[in-house]
Amino acid sequence: MKKYPKLRNFHQAKWDEPIIFELSTPGQRGILIPEAEDEIKREVASIDELVPKGIRRKKEPALPELAQPQVLRHFLRLSQETLGQEINIDIGLGTCTMKYSPKIHEQFVSNHKFSELHPLQDERTTQGVLEIIYKMEGILKELSGLDAFTFQPGGGGQAVFSNASILKAYHTDRGEGEQRNEIITTAFSHPVNSAAPHTKGFKVITIMPDEDTGYASVESVKAAVSERTAGLFITNPEDTGIFNVNIKEIVDVVHEAGGLCIMDIADANGLFGITRAKESGFDMCHYKLHKAFSSPHGSMGPCCGAQGVKSFLEKYLPGPLVRYDGEKYYLDYNRPDSIGKIRKYYGVIAAVLRAYSWVMSIGADGIKEVSELSILNNNYLMKRLLTEVKGISAPYSKEKYRMEQVRYSWEKLKNDTGVGTSDVQRRTMDYGLQEYYESHPPYLVPEPYTPEPNETYSKDEIDEYAVIIKKVSEEAYENPEFVKKAPYNTPISLIPQPEITNPEELIVTWRSYKRKKGLQ
Repeated sequence: MKKYPKLRNFHQAKWDEPIIFELSTPGQRGILIPEAEDEIKREVASIDELVPKGIRRKKEPALPELAQPQVLRHFLRLSQETLGQEINIDIGLGTCTMKYSPKIHEQFVSNHKFSELHPLQDERTTQGVLEIIYKMEGILKELSGLDAFTFQPGGGGQAVFSNASILKAYHTDRGEGEQRNEIITTAFSHPVNSAAPHTKGFKVITIMPDEDTGYASVESVKAAVSERTAGLFITNPEDTGIFNVNIKEIVDVVHEAGGLCIMDIADANGLFGITRAKESGFDMCHYKLHKAFSSPHGSMGPCCGAQGVKSFLEKYLPGPLVRYDGEKYYLDYNRPDSIGKIRKYYGVIAAVLRAYSWVMSIGADGIKEVSELSILNNNYLMKRLLTEVKGISAPYSKEKYRMEQVRYSWEKLKNDTGVGTSDVQRRTMDYGLQEYYESHPPYLVPEPYTPEPNETYSKDEIDEYAVIIKKVSEEAYENPEFVKKAPYNTPISLIPQPEITNPEELIVTWRSYKRKKGLQ
């Protein structure tokens, strides 16, 4: 029987659930801890002997007091008021690569042989996890063509900052640290590619996209380079889903000017087994293991920005690095030229373990198929949206295929009906979809909308998603005011914008809530 996508009769649970502190009842306990017997007290010693007086609490922590069933119900109710990757067709969060994370990988990571390890314990007792880190580095070296990786950065931003730090150290060692104080990036590259180098002290030159192709031209890069050029930070493909076919020539231009080239491969889902950073001539790169490598992420983590470099830059990588001497794996701290630590220890290892298990479960052929399916899914969705949905367009490179995502524009819909991208986004929630990603600022594409139908999603799911987008467009033309007031079927409806942008209205902690409400 042929499946026809239909609009779901969706309505989300609404519990009006209090904050967990408001559920607290003095004396309630989730677990009753027995009093220590005298024999144990004599053996272990008293708290006064174990904890120095200077760091001992003077009063009990202000924690909510609840029984276990109350805590369970509280968080289950909150989960029912939340739409996430595992409950909806999460195609809308483009640039985030919200793919399915196999649950067996969670069992792997939560195994006590990994979860109870301490980063400071003797490396002779952590050979297994060190071996996985070492082998995962080898996988990334093969995928990128670069020579060395570290997993220390706790996300893409830290990886870009680490690359900027290496860039600074490299030019300083060559006696050009003061002279080479400019970096070049593009407007559609992720904003961190300008923000992180700027934080490191570089001046930033941002190249705007060509009006026809949507990406930086070779001529524009030639005009930007000089004896002050330290390097190029660029995302390719950019968030438009358009691959810059001139990237090798652009890299050559920067190299000829004496700069290094850094590739942001956050949008890697369309590149596996198809092209590599090495073939384009890049000196450094970073992957996000929490995106294309299936490690789940959201709400600021858990993240891992895997940072890669060519061999001549390896000495600058933050340490320690995992090495193998033919008999054992060990942590190499002897790195006198290193830029120093980017974060504690040697990375978010849980993300590394998930990424490793994902790659090993699909193999070399499978990881190339990931990109092939992602590109196929994306272009299928693009064909449906552009031919069936009124008011939508895909700027730049007209009539050309995209990679793993597309940055669409609802500008015509806005001009025709007054309904903009934020209105469309909220209305899709009434059909059981999570919010979609619009664009990073600045909005070069007016009324932007960026979905990413990666390899996780079936044709039926993509069809259902397209039907919802088409329905909301039809509603906008028929009754724009109705769409503007959406959502209707979610626990929280339209929130006035001034409230969430006013620091006097923002309350992000219980202590802040009590203070602003005059409860303390």
